[in-house]
Amino acid sequence: MAKLRHIALAVPDPEKAAKFYSEVFGLEIVEPTHSPLADGVYLSDGTICLALLNYKTDDAAGRDRGKDWVGTHHFGFWVDDLDEQRRRIEEHGGTFFMDLPHDKKSLYYEMKFRDLDGVVFDISEGGWVGARK
Repeated sequence: MAKLRHIALAVPDPEKAAKFYSEVFGLEIVEPTHSPLADGVYLSDGTICLALLNYKTDDAAGRDRGKDWVGTHHFGFWVDDLDEQRRRIEEHGGTFFMDLPHDKKSLYYEMKFRDLDGVVFDISEGGWVGARK
């Protein structure tokens, strides 16, 4: 069974947002991220990874929203079998969006999809930093 373990918010200042969420809700700041797509900060409540991301380009953020859009960007499910889950997603009308990172052997490899309404979500076998299966 898939488990919701990741939520990503697009924010203009990840460090400022991380300070807010850590001080207000007691989330642990786990580590920063600096990828070709976005800079950000990962936080965790011990179970779920909250990613606060500042996207670098409109393509990275998804052209429909662009890099300056602020709000819930996507969420992720920790799954047991990427291929089986992808099959089920596509069988029900979901569409593949992108791999991240492109190295499928990376500990934090995920596949991004869009649901029937265009909402972006991830699936991962390895999970996310600070999340627990």
